[in-house]
Amino acid sequence: MWGTGKKRTKLGKFIDRKGYSQEDLISASKVNRTTISKLCNDTSYTPSMSTVKKIMKAIKQLEPNARPDDFFDI
Repeated sequence: MWGTGKKRTKLGKFIDRKGYSQEDLISASKVNRTTISKLCNDTSYTPSMSTVKKIMKAIKQLEPNARPDDFFDI
């Protein structure tokens, strides 16, 4: 399983649980690789609202009822 033994954010845990990779999220959201890595691994990183919108648009394809506060502390 991906992510075993790593500290992960709520977003990182979500994609691990669903069986997706960070690369899948990069492709679906068109967000930079470095930003996706921070979003999945750095609990102190706070994304911009435009980034949150892109991520949520991609996530809603998988989970239509997902909300931003499920993944981000905003």
